[in-house]
Amino acid sequence: MPDEITRSPVDTVPALDEPTNKAGSDTSTSSPPSVQDLKAKVGADISAATEAVKDGASSAMEKVQDTVVERSNFAARQVGGIASALQKVGAELANSDQQEVGRYAKEIGDGVQSFARKIEGRNFGQIVGMAEEFGRKQPLAFLGVAALAGLAASRFLTASAKRSSSSAANEQTGANASQGMAPSPLSGGRYNG
Repeated sequence: MPDEITRSPVDTVPALDEPTNKAGSDTSTSSPPSVQDLKAKVGADISAATEAVKDGASSAMEKVQDTVVERSNFAARQVGGIASALQKVGAELANSDQQEVGRYAKEIGDGVQSFARKIEGRNFGQIVGMAEEFGRKQPLAFLGVAALAGLAASRFLTASAKRSSSSAANEQTGANASQGMAPSPLSGGRYNG
């Protein structure tokens, strides 16, 4: 009993870094975590973070590759459509008085159709390489497809320009009417007023 009186309450409370058993009594004393333990813990955390980043990057790359494959399949369908059109034109010309031109158009269509089948499911780098090879093997077909693509692009751009200028004119006419002003002769509108 005398020993219990001389002990302070602080002596009976276990230290924060000392483990206790379920009954709350002191167990053997242990030292604070060593530098080695901390290094091991940090190393494990870094490894886990690295794995998480690799998994995320892998997932992102799979999504990009899926998108590229989808786009290449779309491009293959578009090129296949051009090839079918060339083959039809070739067949019609072959049955008319321009048989030689029809034969060339059909050959170009066949070459383009073959190219379309080859690019399906390929990535962008492979498609570029195949296009270069196609251009070397069948320069006439390559130039024909390039000309058709240029024609399609120019028609798209001119149609877009006409649509945007007509919508701008309609907006101008609507603004003039709401302000009670006569429309300008350039807008093509009529004054009702």
